[in-house]
Amino acid sequence: MKRFPLLCACATLGGFLAVRVAQAAHDPAGPYKKLDVFSHVLSLIENNYVEQADETRLLYGAIDGMVRTLDPHSAFMDPRSYAALKQETEGEYGGVGLEVTVRGDDVVVVAPLDDTPASRAGFAPGDKLVEIDGQAVHGWHEGEAVRALMGPPGTKVVVKAVRPSWKEPREFTLVRDVIRVVSVEEKLYDRKFAYVKIKNFQDRTDAYLKKALEDLRVRSGGQLAGLVLDLRHNPGGLLDQAVKVADRFMESGVIVTTKGRGGKHVEVERAHPKDTEPHYPMVLLVDGGTASASEIVAGALQDSGRAIVLGTQTFGKGSVQTVIELEDGSGLKLTIARYYTPSGRSIQERGITPDVWVKAAATDEDAPREQNLPGHFKGDEITVAHASLKAPDALPATAEDPSDDTQLKAALDALRTWQIFKKSLPIPPAAQTTAHP
Repeated sequence: MKRFPLLCACATLGGFLAVRVAQAAHDPAGPYKKLDVFSHVLSLIENNYVEQADETRLLYGAIDGMVRTLDPHSAFMDPRSYAALKQETEGEYGGVGLEVTVRGDDVVVVAPLDDTPASRAGFAPGDKLVEIDGQAVHGWHEGEAVRALMGPPGTKVVVKAVRPSWKEPREFTLVRDVIRVVSVEEKLYDRKFAYVKIKNFQDRTDAYLKKALEDLRVRSGGQLAGLVLDLRHNPGGLLDQAVKVADRFMESGVIVTTKGRGGKHVEVERAHPKDTEPHYPMVLLVDGGTASASEIVAGALQDSGRAIVLGTQTFGKGSVQTVIELEDGSGLKLTIARYYTPSGRSIQERGITPDVWVKAAATDEDAPREQNLPGHFKGDEITVAHASLKAPDALPATAEDPSDDTQLKAALDALRTWQIFKKSLPIPPAAQTTAHP
């Protein structure tokens, strides 16, 4: 009997030690012990490397390598790269107007910005950059490519690129310009159909959109018969501006839901009735260059039934990044959440499937998409399916129609068809009693 208390004490002590070992295995300080190894390696390089090493470059390289292990959209930016990003967000910088991403070890064009040296030279989504000013870009990360393309207006940069339809690489000498990305441009067709293109989402995009619609309304005589909202080649931008743009066309309902790690930190953005546009017919244009914030707008308007989405499959970037400015002027772009459309769809990897499928050009088939990026997040299960339809037979074009844009022609024809059906189809008696003037 005397041995029993001793055995119990040993068992208790053994259990206590097991708990302490388990806690140590999950000790948050555990990974930071590897910093001793980092310090040792840094010391070895400083004292023994064959040439004098730049300490700042070594440290920035270490941070960059750490962030690269996460996902394709998280990135560390040294002070120069971070300053360039802020210039782009503000809407003016010196460069050629190419939006690029990294696919494996390749630097690939997401979209050329309209009316820039790159677009005028003929760059298209999916083009793979081979060299910039004679330097091979294979293995570069996105920030390196962006820095190489940017520079003072008037200076030249030589870019060599390949495209699957080309027999050999082509070389372009581009003269850098002041890239003033006025994010919204507008046109009026048939004196009643509005066309608005949003190139990316910057600080004042929603304000520009509001002004564009007001101007078009005045030019049409006070009322618009329909709208084509063009988000093709729009690589995204500021989330809050995308939410405001979607809110402009929705009176109520969810616009987007963002969820952090483990489904926690859920935030829901909802539409408000204030300043909502009239409920005219609306067609939204998308393609392989429609990414991120643009896909939020497309998903919100599609799920809410506010717009018909026309074009080709979008990029499929369903993650949200925040940019954090660090003490030394550098910056960290970190993926913090996934976003979901009003119906609960995660478009990660898959993108937005258009309601009406209209192919623009063969080059769109080669455009990079999220699912091609190494290290990308896997998408959630599809909760809502949207059928893809073939494009309707085109109606006779007016003189104002663009002759080289099949998707825009199809969108305008859809609005015209709606007007024809609206006049020709009889209104059911039940609907007449509730119809609004």
